[in-house]
Amino acid sequence: MRLSERAKAIKPSPTLAMDAKAKALKAAGEDIVNFGVGEPDFDTPDNIKEAAIKAIRSGFTKYTPVGGIDELKTAIVEKFKKDNNLHYEKDEVIVSCGAKHSLYNIAEALFGAGDEVIIPSPYWVTYPDQVILNDAVPVIAATDEKDSFKLRPELLKEKLSGKTKALILNSPSNPTGLAYDRKDLEMIAEMAVRHDFYIISDEIYEKLTYDGFRHISIASLGEEVKQRTIVVNGLSKSHAMTGWRLGFAAGPKDVIKAMTNIQSQSTSNPTSITQKAAVEALTGPQDFIPKMVSEFDRRRKYMVERLNKIKGVSCITPVGAFYAFPNVSSCYGRKLNGKPVNSSLDLSAYLLEQAKAALVPGMAFGDDRYIRLSYATSMENIKKGLDRIEEALSKLQ
Repeated sequence: MRLSERAKAIKPSPTLAMDAKAKALKAAGEDIVNFGVGEPDFDTPDNIKEAAIKAIRSGFTKYTPVGGIDELKTAIVEKFKKDNNLHYEKDEVIVSCGAKHSLYNIAEALFGAGDEVIIPSPYWVTYPDQVILNDAVPVIAATDEKDSFKLRPELLKEKLSGKTKALILNSPSNPTGLAYDRKDLEMIAEMAVRHDFYIISDEIYEKLTYDGFRHISIASLGEEVKQRTIVVNGLSKSHAMTGWRLGFAAGPKDVIKAMTNIQSQSTSNPTSITQKAAVEALTGPQDFIPKMVSEFDRRRKYMVERLNKIKGVSCITPVGAFYAFPNVSSCYGRKLNGKPVNSSLDLSAYLLEQAKAALVPGMAFGDDRYIRLSYATSMENIKKGLDRIEEALSKLQ
């Protein structure tokens, strides 16, 4: 039996692969500090859990409408209005099995053979593969640290062509933690309208921002750009609900209808119980979020300060998400016991072996000069892991 060319072209997620490897080593008795996974280490708030338990006990365990229950769509519409100054009707919203599923539905609905999709790098590992899975071509726009990893007008213009179908925008960003302000977004919005391409705006980290940074959704900048934008969000990061698998998207009615039709023939509806929990997450108390963000902020400051004190490492300060993205390229070309370290993959393997610290190589995100560390772990783990990393790097000659 032969696999399809599509299946053979796709690589497994490096972040999940590293997380699985770290967990396997830990299960085997190794003392591993896991900086690899993009998952809050906080528990889901009790009021959300209770809403799910109530749903089970009341028998809310059957199929629901494919694109989500009416009560949840209403809550999402209100969320967009309150948080983002965006006004959608319920038929402009779809609920899916996580934000990744929402993104895949968009790719299925919009992309086809010959289409080009611009993806600024460093990028979340899944974007290029979702484009490839739908027969389109990812066009990588390599941003620069000196520009805070932002897509500049001249770079976007350089990557545009007659085949450009969409731009994938992630703000705040995984892996860099950087984000776009209003001026940045206005430039991109103007070009999207002028050149008539879609913007897929992944805003999953919108609640996790620091230093007074205010998230703005690009779709809120005017009706013309709104009609070309599909906004993707979810509850995994903001409400510590990664395993619940609940994401949502909002956009033009024809795109949302196509996504709903696709979902009806793939997964059908998201879990009924999770949908009830999501209603509570969106409409219930939100005081959990600033407490979580405050703790992430404490860890962020410590991690960035420590990384910048390590010889051969430099790290810009992220303004969102929960990742540090240090430049470690000055460590390349060095050796331990004659074994060279020449790439982010080499360095990540070395640090897992020597420091018992799991992290993700930058090549997975499109820039081999960097590595990604998540500070969605305890301060105790962060201190221990960075101590080990600093010691391991000092041994390279």
